[in-house]
Amino acid sequence: MLTWTLTPLVLPLRFTWKIARNASTTKTNLLVAVAGGGFSGRGEAAPNIRYHETPEGLQEQFAQLQAAGLGACETLAELTDFLTRHPPAAALRFALESAFVHREAARLGQTVPDYLGVSARPHPVPTAATLPIMEPGAVAAFVHEQDLSRFPLLKIKVNREGGLDLLREVTRLLPGHPLIIDGNEAWPDADSLRQSWEQIQGLPGLRVRLLEQPLPAACAADYRALKGQLGCPVFADESVTDEADFADISRQFDGVNMKLMKAGGYRNGLRILRQTRIHGLQTMLGCMVETSLGIWSALQISALADVCDLDGFWVVRDEPFGLVREQNGLLTEGTRN
Repeated sequence: MLTWTLTPLVLPLRFTWKIARNASTTKTNLLVAVAGGGFSGRGEAAPNIRYHETPEGLQEQFAQLQAAGLGACETLAELTDFLTRHPPAAALRFALESAFVHREAARLGQTVPDYLGVSARPHPVPTAATLPIMEPGAVAAFVHEQDLSRFPLLKIKVNREGGLDLLREVTRLLPGHPLIIDGNEAWPDADSLRQSWEQIQGLPGLRVRLLEQPLPAACAADYRALKGQLGCPVFADESVTDEADFADISRQFDGVNMKLMKAGGYRNGLRILRQTRIHGLQTMLGCMVETSLGIWSALQISALADVCDLDGFWVVRDEPFGLVREQNGLLTEGTRN
């Protein structure tokens, strides 16, 4: 029998994390650990309110899984079957599967990429850093205090109302710096996005690497109508679910942002990345606000991504694990446990 534990992690943030949907100054994630036979593994769950996940709800699900026989799963196939029969929220599923995989890799004397059958990416890994939604007057101080110019890519969270002014200030401060513009489904339809995008494209010094999920996932017809019209790649995030038809995704988007927390595990995340490639789409590896444990997990499959947006641990004040380090916008694995 394996022994599973779950521990809440209350994580104060270095600044207010504001996106189009909500704002917060702390996050509560969950640390999942599994041990047995002299080996152990850990995984992290970062609940996503977009999918009705809460720390309390995930703790309840974990208790139910324990009662249903979680500890009796001794192989990955058994765990997969068990979680199929007792499906938890995606973030908890990822924490459980990744903890199990990390233990199994250690037990077999393998690296995690070797265990998963993927290539290891030579370190360091370049990452984007995110500027949350804020008043334009606060941008200059934030960019200076956080030294954002060191990152090869900046991800700008925008909403429909203030996006233009925020981007105007960013491009004034950092003209020509490659940007990811993330709308988090803030525009209601194609027409409203076209109107805003025309103004955004006119900003001097603007250099857009990609536009991420500007419309709600339900607006598939609007995305199809916009395909190829915005002058930059458009990436799916919320539009990619377990039921996604990737042939249709390819008619709507130019790339996919895969987050392991949302995919619910390494195996499904790898499936999404491979389907993305098969359908000629670009790949992006993203994250939630996570500790370095979650980011370290994502780094294990980063060789499959064209773009990495793995700064979630950087948002956390007094990050507890030290498993990933960042210097000049490049990520390497740390040495702390």
